[in-house]
Amino acid sequence: MAHSERNISPVREARGWSPTSWQARPAVQQPSYADAAELERALAKLHDLPPLVTSWEVLALKKQIAEAQDGRRFLLQGGDCAESFADCSSPLISNRLKVLLQMSLVLVHGLKLPVVRVGRFAGQYAKPRSADAEERDGASLPSYRGDIVNSPEFTAAARRPDPQRLVEAHAHSALTMNFVRALIDGGFADLHHPEYWDLEWVKYSPLQSEYQRMVESIGDSLRFMETLHGAPIGSFSRVDFYTSHEALLLHYEQAQTRQVPRQWGWFNLSTHFPWIGMRTADVDGAHVEYCRGIRNPMGVKIGPSVKPETLKRLIAALNPDNEPGRLTLIHRMGADRIEAHLPALIDAVKAEGARVLWCCDPMHGNTESTSVGVKTRRFENIRAELDRAFDIHAACGTRLGGAHLELTGENVTECLGGARDLTETDLARAYKSTVDPRLNYEQSIELAMMIAERARQPRRRSASDTTLSMATGRMARDFRSSRRRNPFFSSAFRWSLTPLVDLIPMCSPISRRVGGYPLASRQAEMKSSACCWRWVSCGFTGRASGGGCGDHAAYTERVYTNNLLRSSFAEESGGRRICRDARGPRTWRA
Repeated sequence: MAHSERNISPVREARGWSPTSWQARPAVQQPSYADAAELERALAKLHDLPPLVTSWEVLALKKQIAEAQDGRRFLLQGGDCAESFADCSSPLISNRLKVLLQMSLVLVHGLKLPVVRVGRFAGQYAKPRSADAEERDGASLPSYRGDIVNSPEFTAAARRPDPQRLVEAHAHSALTMNFVRALIDGGFADLHHPEYWDLEWVKYSPLQSEYQRMVESIGDSLRFMETLHGAPIGSFSRVDFYTSHEALLLHYEQAQTRQVPRQWGWFNLSTHFPWIGMRTADVDGAHVEYCRGIRNPMGVKIGPSVKPETLKRLIAALNPDNEPGRLTLIHRMGADRIEAHLPALIDAVKAEGARVLWCCDPMHGNTESTSVGVKTRRFENIRAELDRAFDIHAACGTRLGGAHLELTGENVTECLGGARDLTETDLARAYKSTVDPRLNYEQSIELAMMIAERARQPRRRSASDTTLSMATGRMARDFRSSRRRNPFFSSAFRWSLTPLVDLIPMCSPISRRVGGYPLASRQAEMKSSACCWRWVSCGFTGRASGGGCGDHAAYTERVYTNNLLRSSFAEESGGRRICRDARGPRTWRA
């Protein structure tokens, strides 16, 4: 009985699924191996190797992501755009870990929330490419798809897809993971001494004094708590850390998919947190087919080309039971396109009542090339997309609960701007990436401070919001005398005149039963039948109704608690409340 009780779960195993069922679907971004027998030998070897992570670590991460969906944690996911075998060295790994720990320290201090730390390493060896072949000086060779497939050198031997690299990738992932575990367990992340961490970046940053105050505050707080406790608090000497990579090479992922004792279902034990890239997120494709059957929490990249109906189908395929902690939506729009495309996707997810964690990837939508053809990203655009993401989610009644970044602990010059105000001439000084440009140490910390600052701020009001607030205030004063004549005005009507922007919920859906948002609980408190609807004037926006939440009209349009009626106007007549819409008048007794 005890065994069965431990394994009771509200979700179901995927029907008609097996670790190999993806092979019957169209699979894109897969290398073409010349020798099928050699590939099978490599996969057999990979299948026999020990897993890189454990099932209980996977389930622990899923629980933390579920808490992030409820607004009780924040997800920080970061690391290299693509790892290389040559970078599997202790200095590079420790520096990469260090910058993530320092970013999480900034976020914990600023957000007053635990941070879920997920690294893009110990398996991020594959990269999707826009073309299967690359041409140089009239020669055409297979594209470089990451060290797990081939080498970046432009020679026929280097660009040949080699199945043995699958086994080599597993070995380097294991070495990286073992070193990270050793550092964490050995006190590398000890919060008792944050002042010992390398702070060389602060001499470039305008946030130097703020960071110094934060470090001193953390140290003082810990010493105070330990004084009260009478002994050192050991839990502050280590942190939980998880790995992630894009589930791109399905042969590799399949070979590491296992069943484990005392747990039902299948786990991808090559990583804690796999994600599906934008190029491979076809609902009917092989990658979605593979990922729908594993129990890992997972992410999906969504870009400006994704349509609301497509996103609904994707959510239904990957998380049909609306399991908490299962699905993270990582939007990557670009600073100039996020306002046009993200609100409609948020509306679609809200309409489905889907439980997801919203995460922003401000990197990939802001990639550009310089005048001499060097791929780069502007820090100002990265910052702008994150900034706008916070505003859009606040306006739509959701919460931005994570950030997905490509960064490094090295002193690189790959992204323009930031604390050192890097220019195009600086790129050649320390441009080391073989694929995509990464944030350097200073830029990463600066971005973490920005996130901490924005996440604790309410949505900044625009001019139209201010006009609305002033106008509704005047309306409330006009009805002040009416409150004495009619008790209805003393409660329901004052509530109806409250600007909607002040009541926007700040977290993800909680349950379908109460409407999915904290605002529903407040609406449920309105007991009178006369108060079962709410009207917010939209006469100040120049638009009657409708529109997505990314538009200011959406903040001010008429909103009813049951979300069914959107009236063109409401009027009081003869002790009745009359609302008119396209379906005719609706009447409620006062």
